[in-house]
Amino acid sequence: MQSYSMNTKRQSYPGGLSALNERYNSRREPFVFFKESLPDLDADLHAFSQQTVPQTATQKLATEPQKNSSWANKRRAIATEFVGNSQLAYLNAMLIANLRKKQAPVQAAPLFLRLWREQSTHLIDVLDLRWKVSSIMTFADHGDTDVQRQVGQALRMLFGMMKLYEFERLFSGTPPDAAHPFKGRIKANLPMDMDPYSLQHGGLDINLLAPVWTLSQTDPVIAPLANHLFETLNDDPTTLFRRLAAMRDERARIKASK
Repeated sequence: MQSYSMNTKRQSYPGGLSALNERYNSRREPFVFFKESLPDLDADLHAFSQQTVPQTATQKLATEPQKNSSWANKRRAIATEFVGNSQLAYLNAMLIANLRKKQAPVQAAPLFLRLWREQSTHLIDVLDLRWKVSSIMTFADHGDTDVQRQVGQALRMLFGMMKLYEFERLFSGTPPDAAHPFKGRIKANLPMDMDPYSLQHGGLDINLLAPVWTLSQTDPVIAPLANHLFETLNDDPTTLFRRLAAMRDERARIKASK
C-alpha cells in the first residue's frame, strides 16, 4: 500500500515560487481576436439584459476564417453555457474570461465594473453560482476602489480554498452535509504549528467572515453581489461552516446529557 507520510522531504510545489509563477502565467496568454471585438464601453446594457443568447452563438460564422482565432473558440465555448440566458450574463462571462489574462481589451475592466454598477440586480438573478463566484473574484485584480479589491481578494482566497478542501473531503467517505463524529478524531498536530481550533470557544470562522462581509457593504458596486454570496454561504448546509455549527450543537447536547 502506498504511503502518504507527511515526513518525507519533498515540496508540495517543487521549484517554489518560480515554478508556481511559470505554471500560473502559462495559462494567462491574451486571447487573439480576428475581426470580432467586445462591446464598447458605452454599450446599451439594458438592451443586452432584454435579449437572449441564441443557439447560433455556439456555431462558427460563415464569415470567419478557416482557422479560428483563440477568442472565437473561447467565445463559442462560453456561449454553450448561456443559450437562452440574457446577453448581459453572457457578456459578463466574456469579460471575465478576458480579464483573467495578462492583457485584455482596453474596455474590458471598465465595462465589467459598469455591468455591476448598473445591472447587479439582473446579473444576480440570472447568473448561476459559479459565475457569481467568478465575478466576485474578478474584483480582486480589476476593482476600481480599495474596498472592491480587498473584498475580491479575500473572497477569491475563501472560495478557492473551499473548493480545494471540499474536494479533498469527498475522499473521506462522509457526505458534505454530515459532520464528522467526535469519536473519529485522531491526535495529530495541525500544519504550520497552528493551535487546534476550539469548538467551544473558537472564533476563527467568525473572524474570517464578519470583517469581509462588513467591509463589502461599504462599497455600493460590490455590496449586492458580496451580500448575496455571503447569504448563500450562510444558507448552504454542505459547507465546513455548517458542519462546525452541527459539531458545536452536538458537543453541547453531549455535555448537557451528562
